[in-house]
Amino acid sequence: MQHLKKAFCLSFLVLSACATNPTTDVNTPPVDREPSVPSAPQSPPVSQSPIPNPIFEPILPQIKQETQVPILLPDYVFGSDGASPVYATIETVTPSQYQVILGFTPDCNGGTACRLGTVSGTAISPTSPNLEGKSVPLDDGITGYFLDAVCGANCSDSTMTWDQNGTRYQMGIKAGKPEDLVKMANSAIASGTY
Repeated sequence: MQHLKKAFCLSFLVLSACATNPTTDVNTPPVDREPSVPSAPQSPPVSQSPIPNPIFEPILPQIKQETQVPILLPDYVFGSDGASPVYATIETVTPSQYQVILGFTPDCNGGTACRLGTVSGTAISPTSPNLEGKSVPLDDGITGYFLDAVCGANCSDSTMTWDQNGTRYQMGIKAGKPEDLVKMANSAIASGTY
């Protein structure tokens, strides 16, 4: 009986010791742990400010000052990564709209020889016409409408138009392909408004 009492006391002591160190499990083999390395300091979150294509930088302050519509400008501009430079020129800017001409010369006013396309935003009103063209899915669940260019002596712009933020946005490229206009539109949507 004395031996049984000692065995019971020893068992109690072992169990008590295990209970005071809950991370020790007598049934689990020891695990080799690598020494902990302090993590590198975390950088502050990067600002998610919109980033347009650099061709818009000279005209953006004026557009922001003179229009009240949310401004969308594409990061990707078809033709701006080639050998010929592309320039953005303000054609119209009012409180309810902006229209920018994309051209191959800094003073292009929309003439067919220098014109590449357009970027615009217009406040939607009750008299705004319905969107026309082939419906195309854009990012963020937006539906765009593609209208192909008409070519005669010269070609007009192919356009991608969509409604967002109470504004009708349009990207146009002279005789542009649908995939190029989708890429431009999606880059504007991803960049965000100004």
